[in-house]
Amino acid sequence: MFPLNTNHHHSRRAFLKATLATAGGYAVANWGGLFNSETIAQEARRQNKRCILLWANGGASQIDTFDMKPGRPTGGPFRPIQTNVNGVQVCEYLPLTARHVDKLAIIRSMRTQSPDHPDGIYHMHTCYKQSERMPHPEIGAMIAKYLGNPDADLPSFVRMGSTGNAGSGYLGPRYEPFSVSQNGQLQYFSAPLVTPQVQERRSELLNFMEQQRASNYGAEPYESHRLAEQRALRLMRARQVFNVQNEWPAAQARYGNTDFGRGCFMARKLIENGVPFVEVGQENYDSHADNFVVHKANMDVLDPAWSGLLTDLAERNLLANTLVVWMGEVGRTPYINNRAGRDHFIRAWTIVLAGGGIRGGQVYGSTDRDGREVAENPVTEGDLFATIYTALGINPRVRHYVGARPIWATPEGSRPVRALLA
Repeated sequence: MFPLNTNHHHSRRAFLKATLATAGGYAVANWGGLFNSETIAQEARRQNKRCILLWANGGASQIDTFDMKPGRPTGGPFRPIQTNVNGVQVCEYLPLTARHVDKLAIIRSMRTQSPDHPDGIYHMHTCYKQSERMPHPEIGAMIAKYLGNPDADLPSFVRMGSTGNAGSGYLGPRYEPFSVSQNGQLQYFSAPLVTPQVQERRSELLNFMEQQRASNYGAEPYESHRLAEQRALRLMRARQVFNVQNEWPAAQARYGNTDFGRGCFMARKLIENGVPFVEVGQENYDSHADNFVVHKANMDVLDPAWSGLLTDLAERNLLANTLVVWMGEVGRTPYINNRAGRDHFIRAWTIVLAGGGIRGGQVYGSTDRDGREVAENPVTEGDLFATIYTALGINPRVRHYVGARPIWATPEGSRPVRALLA
């Protein structure tokens, strides 16, 4: 079974199959055995924490956004502007976001290990290298496990756009992402073709057939399939949550009339309806050529969407319990190549956190005057994930078992950055 994607060649049956995998209920042999995980999950759910990941696919330039180097050879043409926090500047093309820096924790000292896109996407979604033989779960799957409600109609991990490449890993299909289009719209074939009464009769017949077969063969997957079918039907009943047709005309003035803006608005709505993790992807940051044209265009989309999301969350009293993360898989080189572009860079780059569990209004770490190296307080992938999990009330060193093998949520030596935590 595979998670639903946005390929229009999928059929209604493909939608149902994807929902069976993503909505839970399917038992997989030898996956499970969690060390004290249910107690941790109950406590994490009690805190009602949520997370939204804004994914800059391709890797945004730190020097052209949040770690500017005006007057230096690496600085580029963009100018810094003052934010609502004294002494903190950001790019001139982020004027709306600049008004929210009192909510942001800007990490300027990321030093990571995977410079290419597939490896980097995997690493920055799981905090483990892709080269390891164990399939690790993405951050969304981990949060779905510990913050999700297994009895909810809506899935616990919703992805908008095509970003992560790891899925639920050793946690199993129950926590696979439920994928929709970048703007949050379900596919046309997700709408039921029959009345609820007809669907109920069909479900009763299917349940009868599965129970008869399970009684004859005694196989657990039949019961799991039956439960997954019920979850799929509940999701179809809850599909109205994804319909923002009447709300979007008013919201687009705040978020910007773009697919990414609509996705951010949809993320707020899903969070408000109890979904613990939503990822919204923004494409085309991979600016090996024409970096400044690319980044200006992207910031014109990012700025109102991100600002609108933070404003909405704050006004609805959701921001205190909702962690918003902005990151990609890599940064961009300080030097500018012969195509006016910046290439992949992992030695010193920037990620931004805001909201639940994070102390805003600060810059953590720094780079040298040209942005070539971390000058102080380097942060690894494991440190970042340990910080995120801690902010959300999840033990970053919780241990899972795959068969008899123990696997930890973050690598050995990972430590939460306490200065970032509220």
